[in-house]
Amino acid sequence: MNIGVVLFPSKRVQDFANSYRKRYDSKYALITPHITLRERMEVDETELDHIVTELNRIASETKPVNLHIQGARSFHPTNNVLFLKVMPTDELEQLHRALHTGPLEHKPKYDFLPHITIGQELSDVELFDVLERLKMEDIRFQEDVTKMALLYELENGAWSVYETFRFTGQ
Repeated sequence: MNIGVVLFPSKRVQDFANSYRKRYDSKYALITPHITLRERMEVDETELDHIVTELNRIASETKPVNLHIQGARSFHPTNNVLFLKVMPTDELEQLHRALHTGPLEHKPKYDFLPHITIGQELSDVELFDVLERLKMEDIRFQEDVTKMALLYELENGAWSVYETFRFTGQ
């Protein structure tokens, strides 16, 4: 089975992201707007208890994470993905590192660039058109996220929450 670990922003941020995702994100119906902390990985169901235990440990050592979302960017020319930029913080970096070391050790495919995808699989023309319009908007959100979620992928490619983990660190 495929699993991943994400942060879900507030409904206000999700509503803003979805206003673009409805039109520009081919995976709109498959997953809620999120910040990926641990990308898709294949695991055997027998490993889930161990993973859940480790995620509980990490959450118990993590304080709520402050998110600063500022503007829109793209991964062009690597790929035509449009996203809301989540400003990197020490808190996010530490959480990302904890989810890739120790019992969950894994070398990430890409450097960690926190973001919320709002468009993908766009043509160059469409990408630049939407990006230019977004650059004229003053996109700024700031909020605390108090939990992370372990997701699993369904057969149709949709993602569902397996369990959430509240940040209770001091």
